Amino acid sequence: MMWMKRLVAATAAIAMLGVLDGCGSKDSSSTSDSGNGLNNNKFVVGFDAAFPPYGYQDDSGEYVGFDLDLAQEVCSRNSWELVKMPIDWDSKDMELNSGTISCIWNGFTMNGREDDYTWSDPYVDNSQVFVVKSDSGITTFDDLSGKTVAVQTDSSAEAALNEEDNAALKDSFKELLVVGEYNTAFLNLESNAVDAIAMDIGVAKYQLESRDGDFTILDQPLAAEQYAVGFKKGNETLRDQVQNTLNEMKSDGTFKTIAEKWDLQDSVILD
Repeated sequence: MMWMKRLVAATAAIAMLGVLDGCGSKDSSSTSDSGNGLNNNKFVVGFDAAFPPYGYQDDSGEYVGFDLDLAQEVCSRNSWELVKMPIDWDSKDMELNSGTISCIWNGFTMNGREDDYTWSDPYVDNSQVFVVKSDSGITTFDDLSGKTVAVQTDSSAEAALNEEDNAALKDSFKELLVVGEYNTAFLNLESNAVDAIAMDIGVAKYQLESRDGDFTILDQPLAAEQYAVGFKKGNETLRDQVQNTLNEMKSDGTFKTIAEKWDLQDSVILD
């Protein structure tokens, strides 16, 4: 009977090795497209669906915008399938690090985050500004003292207001109201629930052109910044593929044409 017990033990050991070997094979093949951030040749762009003109949902329900047009052209030139993935902006890092999305591409500020992601070259020069009602009497930063200012959660404007250089300005506000997205902020501004909105100048210009209200942008910027495409830290392979394609698009004029479509030709970096 001893030989039978040994045979059973040996058979179980071989079976276990087979399971382990199978698990190893599965793990090695589960890395999408050799670990470059693509999933079955799908390039998944994570974006805020309420951030026009860079990425948003239009009246027909389609996801459109400057960054999505750029991404579509990159995909077309690389024979990739573009997947537009609207995400909760607060969860963007989790989505990226888990592999749910290939990159964050949606007016994404690289300043202050240089070491957190693998970045493309900056492609937009942008500034943070304040938007107020034209008849508000607010024309300078001093006029914001005692006022309620709205800002989008986890936005570049919120980050700028939390910087030490802007501590005195922020402390002068009656309240800094953090909202989920800019449509809410403008509804609050229109109803006088807030006195100003801190936001990206490109988004501010788009909102002012698309709304009936009489708004203005203060001349003095809150902060300057640059937009770039953010990839998972260390994913230089996919970054390089996208960057090389963007460089081609700049060289042949396609990048500028797309920028002109969205009236961003004065903001993009073409060098």
